[in-house]
Amino acid sequence: MSAWRRHLRDWYRVRPGYWFAQKRYGFGVVPATWQGWALMITTALVAGGIAKLTQRSALYQLLFVPLFAGALWLCWSKTDGGWRWRWGDRD
Repeated sequence: MSAWRRHLRDWYRVRPGYWFAQKRYGFGVVPATWQGWALMITTALVAGGIAKLTQRSALYQLLFVPLFAGALWLCWSKTDGGWRWRWGDRD
């Protein structure tokens, strides 16, 4: 494994039970485990399916908002260290 990949892996390491790590700069999170990646991919696929099947009608918004609200809540609850603005190594 290259030094760059080891550094990246260690940079986004999380405690057991958490799926996401905080971003180094700015606000937000990144998937750090396979469960986090599975949540992101599943959310994108379901959102794409909803968009395709509903032709972006009112039903689209009715289904889309709870999907992303649920995904956002799960990201928030499974983030190691909470959400706040970060400035790299200063935080």
